[in-house]
Amino acid sequence: MMRQAIGAAFGLALCMGGLPALAVAATPAPAAAPQVPVQQADAAAPRRFESLHKGRFNGKALSYRALVEEHFITGPDGKRRASVFTTSYIATGSGLAADRPVLFVFNGGPGSSSLWLHMGFVGPKRIDFGDVLKPRTVPPFRLIDNPQSPLDVADIVLIDPPGTGFSTILPGGQPEQFYGVTQDAAAVLDVMQQWVRGHNRWNAPKYLLSESYGTVRAAAVAKLMAGGPLATGHMDGMTLNGVILLGQSMNMERNEELAFALDLPTLAATACHFGKVARPCTAAGQAAAARAFIDESYARALIKGDALGEAERGALADRIAALTGLSRDYVLASNLRVGARDFSRQLLAAEGKQTGLYDGRYTLPLSPSGGDPVADDPAMGQYVPAYVATLNDYMRNDLGVRIDSGYEAISFRQVNGRWDYGFGPGVPVGRNFAEDLAIAMRRNPHLRTMIGIGYYDLVTTLGAAEYMATHSGLPAAAIEKRYYESGHMPYMGEGALAQLAQDVRRFVTADGRP
Repeated sequence: MMRQAIGAAFGLALCMGGLPALAVAATPAPAAAPQVPVQQADAAAPRRFESLHKGRFNGKALSYRALVEEHFITGPDGKRRASVFTTSYIATGSGLAADRPVLFVFNGGPGSSSLWLHMGFVGPKRIDFGDVLKPRTVPPFRLIDNPQSPLDVADIVLIDPPGTGFSTILPGGQPEQFYGVTQDAAAVLDVMQQWVRGHNRWNAPKYLLSESYGTVRAAAVAKLMAGGPLATGHMDGMTLNGVILLGQSMNMERNEELAFALDLPTLAATACHFGKVARPCTAAGQAAAARAFIDESYARALIKGDALGEAERGALADRIAALTGLSRDYVLASNLRVGARDFSRQLLAAEGKQTGLYDGRYTLPLSPSGGDPVADDPAMGQYVPAYVATLNDYMRNDLGVRIDSGYEAISFRQVNGRWDYGFGPGVPVGRNFAEDLAIAMRRNPHLRTMIGIGYYDLVTTLGAAEYMATHSGLPAAAIEKRYYESGHMPYMGEGALAQLAQDVRRFVTADGRP
C-alpha cells in the first residue's frame, strides 16, 4: 500500500519486531551469495535447557518453568532441514486451569529474532532503560523484574525462525526452503504444532503476538492453521482464538500519493511531542486533526495534483505547516507532499537534530551520519545495544543455555536481503497480506484481532494501520485498535508498556479465561 509498509517489513521487530527493509530488503542478494552458516545438530535428540523460577506478574505471585527447546523441521525424505529454538515460560503449581491460554510470540524482519518482544515486553525480566528516550548505549546494562509480562494470564512461547536467534538451517536444508513468506509460515506453524503436541496443549486457547514483519507472518500462519487441500494438503483443525498485531506491516501495495496522506497523522503527533505546534496539544488530538484535514481537503488535493490553484495550494500549505511544525515554504517546496523520512530530518533541523523513524521521540545529531537505515536511526541506533547484550547475558546466566554459536539478533544479508515475498528474492512489493488474515477470519468466525499502534511510529504509521483495517476485508466487529504514546515498539516507555500489558491481558481473557 505504501512506502512505510515496505520499509516496515523489517520491523523490529525489527520488531522491530521496521525501516531496515527500506534499504535492505529491497536490495537483491549478490549473485555469489556467501555460504549460509549451518550447524550440525545432535542427530540423537533435540537440545533442551530447563530452569525453575518465581516472579510476580500483575500483582500475582507465580512459579514458572523456563524452557529453551530445540525443534527440528524435516523434509518429505525425513531428513532434518532446520533447527528451530523456542523459549517458553510455563506457569506451574496448583490451581491452574488445564486449558490455560498459550501466547505464541515472534518478531519480524524478516531476519529478526524475538529478542525485542522477549526483553522489552513479554519476558519475566526486561531491560531497565531508566530514561527510555536517552537510553544507555554502553555496558553494563541492567535487567529488572517485569511485572507487566502477561505470564499471569497465559503461557508464553517465543519463536526464533531459521536464521535468527540460535535457529539454523542444517546441511539437509536450503535457504529457499525457509526464506520466504509461504515457506516461513509453514515452518513456524510446524514448530507451533510440535510445541502443542509435545506439551499436550491441544485444548488451550491459542493466540499470536506479532510485531512488524511478524504481522505478515501472523496473517500467513493464521490462514494456514485450519488446513485444507489447497493449503497444507490436509486438515489440521488447530485454530486460533486471537491475533495481536504491533507495528503492522501487512499492506505492501505501492501508492505514493496515498502514503503522504497516511503519514500525516503520525507527523502531526510527533510535532506535538516536540512542541512544534500550537499548545495545548496531545498526540491523539493532533492525529484527529490530521485525519479531519485529510477527509476535508488533503486527499482531494493530492488527486488534483498540478490542477490546484495558487490560492488553494497556499491554504493547504498553511494547514500542513500548522499540523506538522514545518515551515510553509518547506511544505510548498515539497509540493504539499512531506513523507516520514524527510520529516524526520527536517522537524528539528534548526537545532541540528534528526528524529527517529522507528520512534519519533528519539533524536541524534543531524550530521555526520553514516546513512545506515538501522545503525544511524536515532531510535534503533540507541536502544539496540541494550537488547542484544542483555538477551545474551540472560540466556546464558539466568536460563543456563549452553550453545556455542552466537545468538543472531538480526540477519540482514543472509535472511532479510534474500527474502521472497512471492515475487522473487529481495523484492518486497505488490501485496496486501492482511487479506490472508481476512481469509483466516472468514474460516474461523470466532477469531479476533487486536491492532496495537504507536503514535510516534514513522515506519508503520497510524494512518497506514487504520487504512489497512478498513481496506482488507477484515470483519470490523472482530477488530479492535489500541493506541500508545510510543513508537514502532509500543512498549518503549513505562506508561505505554503498562497500557499495552493490560490491553493484551484483556484481549486474552475476553472469553472468560483463564
